[in-house]
This record gives sequence, C-alpha cells and structure tokens, in this order.
Amino acid sequence: MIDRSRVREALTGPVASVHTPFLCDGEIDEKGLRNMIDHVIDAGSGSIILTYGDSLYSVLTDEEVAHITKITAEHVGGRAMVIAADRQWWTDKEVEFAKYAATVGADLLMVLPPNWARSCTIETFVEHYAAVAEHIPVMVVTNVFANAPDLGLKTLEVLRDQVDGVVAIKDDIVGAFARRMGVLLHGHWGVISGGQKQNHLDMLPYGCDGYFSTFIHFSPDITQDYWRAIQTQDWQRVKEIIQNYDFPYFDFVSGLTGGGDAGIHGTLELFGIAERWRRKPYHTLDDAEMEQLRGFFQAKGLL
Repeated sequence: MIDRSRVREALTGPVASVHTPFLCDGEIDEKGLRNMIDHVIDAGSGSIILTYGDSLYSVLTDEEVAHITKITAEHVGGRAMVIAADRQWWTDKEVEFAKYAATVGADLLMVLPPNWARSCTIETFVEHYAAVAEHIPVMVVTNVFANAPDLGLKTLEVLRDQVDGVVAIKDDIVGAFARRMGVLLHGHWGVISGGQKQNHLDMLPYGCDGYFSTFIHFSPDITQDYWRAIQTQDWQRVKEIIQNYDFPYFDFVSGLTGGGDAGIHGTLELFGIAERWRRKPYHTLDDAEMEQLRGFFQAKGLL
C-alpha cells in the first residue's frame, strides 16, 4: 500500500500537469513531452500529473493515452510521483487501465467516472473508485460532482471512511464546495487545487497541500516566489504576485482565439519548451497571435 505521507509530500507546493505537445502535423511531440517533464521537475514539481483536460485526452485515442502514460512514467524514472489519468471509462475498462498504469510505473491514477445525465449514485461512484483502488492508488477529481455538489461531498465522505486506496483529490469546482471539501479531507488525503493561485489561496485556510501551477512550465521563479510567500505567510507578496502575474496572464490568454489552452501551448513555444500546435479542430495560435503573446511577456519583463 502506498505511503500516504509520501503522497501528501509529493503534492505539496506547486505541481505540474502535462500539456500534451503536438507537432504541426498532429503527431504527438515525444521530444517536447520529455523536455516538459525535465523542465518542471528541475523547477521543483514533486508530481507529474496527466489529466483529461490539460493533457488533451479529448483529442487522443485510448491507445495514445496508454502510450503517453508509459512514456511519462519511464522518463520521470522515480524523480517525481507520476499520476496517470483516464478518459471517463466504464468500470471494467477503468480497472483494465488501472492494471496497465501500475505495470508501466504510474504511482496513482486520477479517476474521472462517466456521469452523463447524473447517471451515477453515491453507491455506484464508491463501487467504481473501490474497484480501481484494488489495483492502483486513486486520486479523485471533483469536476464529476460539479452538477451535484452535495452528492459529491457525501461520496467523498464515504470514500474517506471506507476505501483505503483513495489517497488524493484534485479540485476543479472551487468556491464553497472546495472549502468544505478541504475541511472534510485534509489530513486524510493529499489535497490540491486546480488552476490559478487565487483558487489555491481560497482553499488554503480550509486544507490544501498544493496547486496546479501554470507558471512552473515557463517562469518557475514566479512560482517559487509565490510558494515562499505562502510558507512565510507574506500575504502582501502573495497578493502582489497574483495581481501582477496571475490575473493579467489568465485574462490575456483566455481572450485569445482558442482560449486559455491555446495560449498555454503558445507560451510553451515562446519559452522553448515545446511547440504551439494543437490537433484539429482545436485552434492553434497563428503568427500574429504569437506576437501578441510575446508582447505580453515582454511588457512583463519575462521575455
């Protein structure tokens, strides 16, 4: 059984999700993927986390998800904790992938059950997670509960009390749900917030170990400055970093054609991590949009 204290340690502070990189012909950029992994580990991420969203599983096949999981686990090579992710599979398929992920070296599996039209109940959710946890430790991701937060909190309480193999959670809902979730689970599981520093800061008093850092991919000095300010409780500095960097960056990229993910992939190219391309029909930033993005970073003194 995995050491829960190790999980919590690996999820403490800024951690990195994998933004699957592509070449201009749509093929997976394996060199860029390995470069990204090396970069964020060197920048201090204790975990390398594949996700349905950031890793663009929406435009990958099941076979490609398996391949990326294997490449990631092998390239990390024990330097950080590896968290695999699924594609919202039914239980038997999920169990099959859990066995595979454990075999290739993943430490945890982020489980996102299918829940079309609120088809799941507390009992079926718990059964699904428990079946997976027999083969690999499980991280829950909360967006499956976005349309039923009360059911979600009750499900999490049952999992906490009855399923030993569930050991971590990533929040996507934020707000009141995230605060209540932190109180419920912190100290039992590793708890991280998804997305921006403001969401991490909102959860922090209620129980949160770490957060998904976007800046760790391209400007790790800002990431580490924020984390030092958190550790020293320098709330004025925390505010300055969020105000001067997080707010402007996410406001800017969310206004680009193709949205924030297109902007993040463009950012990776500007900083020499991986190329900008995304698979069609997703929009990839054109040269003019890349120049706008470059101008943003130059104005911030980051390029």
